[in-house]
Amino acid sequence: MTTLLVLDASARPQSSATHRFGSHTRRLTARFLSRWREMRPQDAVMQRDLGQHPPPPVTGDWIHAAFTAPEQREPWMRETLSLSDRLIDEVIAADVIVAGLPMYNFGPPAQFKAYIDNIVRVGRTFGFDRTRDGEPYWPLLAAQNKTLVLLGSRGDYGYDAGGRIAAMNHVEASTRTAFAYIGITDVESVAVEYDEFADDRLAASIAKAEQGVDGIVQRLLSRRGLAAAA
Repeated sequence: MTTLLVLDASARPQSSATHRFGSHTRRLTARFLSRWREMRPQDAVMQRDLGQHPPPPVTGDWIHAAFTAPEQREPWMRETLSLSDRLIDEVIAADVIVAGLPMYNFGPPAQFKAYIDNIVRVGRTFGFDRTRDGEPYWPLLAAQNKTLVLLGSRGDYGYDAGGRIAAMNHVEASTRTAFAYIGITDVESVAVEYDEFADDRLAASIAKAEQGVDGIVQRLLSRRGLAAAA
């Protein structure tokens, strides 16, 4: 059985498929999940709405607790890290992580950045040893056959590689970097553009992104050797 972890980071609570001012990324994550379930209804799904229920940002107490050896942690430290532990446990359990990730001011939403800061954690998802020869840091989730799927939306257009404003896109690059740091390097992505134009170009971009989502599902099923349910 394959396990999916679906993350929605949009501050908009509804999908653009059903609400005029709804979220395009929620539309894409819902489509991904629907297509996957059509083929693999037996697979497990975990869902987190980071947009509506964001994890708290990292604090001084969190850092103190995270960098204290587990056997030396006081009760308040374990409590401080309890949500981080649950979020990390979900990432560890997941085979495919699907993130609905809109662009806010050229980067990911603050809610998603807080999520990243909670799961990129010494001793849980990356190792650190200052006495280690060579690189003192290493990923702890490498070679586990995990895939990250980034489903985005952007107000303007031309943010993809080679596009007119690709250098201003700090969403996918920063997310890929953080997940690669903990060992997840297999990444698929697609995004809706032209949201602020709200014209035929937006409609075409949505249709293209939805086709892209369908293609990602098919590629992942094929690559993982997963047969559709009978």
